[in-house]
Amino acid sequence: MKPNRIFMKGLVFDNPVFVQVLGMCPTLAVTNSALNGLGMGLATTAVLVGSNTVISLLKNFIPSKIRIPSFIVVIATFVTMVGMLMRAYLPALNAALGIFIPLIVVNCLILARAESFASKSSTFGSVIDGVGMGLGFTGALVVLGIVREWLGAGTIFGQVATWSSFEPARFMTMPPGAFLALGILLAIFNKLTSKDLNKL
Repeated sequence: MKPNRIFMKGLVFDNPVFVQVLGMCPTLAVTNSALNGLGMGLATTAVLVGSNTVISLLKNFIPSKIRIPSFIVVIATFVTMVGMLMRAYLPALNAALGIFIPLIVVNCLILARAESFASKSSTFGSVIDGVGMGLGFTGALVVLGIVREWLGAGTIFGQVATWSSFEPARFMTMPPGAFLALGILLAIFNKLTSKDLNKL
């Protein structure tokens, strides 16, 4: 498969959130603001690219009987590295995301790409897949975060983005708002991409 096709599948046509509906725990939990969504998405992208790269390099040396535990060790290593970097350089964001950074280890998106793509593909293709899937995940979280933050707080990335008479719907920054916003965005995304998906 061509690199641009691999990238676009992750970014749009096999989008982890809007098509595959993977990683719903962080998607719903941390997107009460656009900044949190961006931070979570980029952290996940870094882990995804790193783990895909290493797993594709080691795929011929990992016995099939222990491939899943081996994948988890690789993923956990990158999650630990990302967590340490965030604690050192982005302490406020790290505190806001809390337990969801270490929980990247069990994000089904990461393990799914390791098992279905990186363990069967070239290193270059695995890197492209990681970047595409990671940016697709990040984009979905940012869009969801923007919608929830704007409707729930009247801001976007912490900056006021409404008129003076605007009354925020506070529930949009709460769990019910996350489900409502995600459902609407899923419907819109699939409506917009359904024709293109049928061409694949």
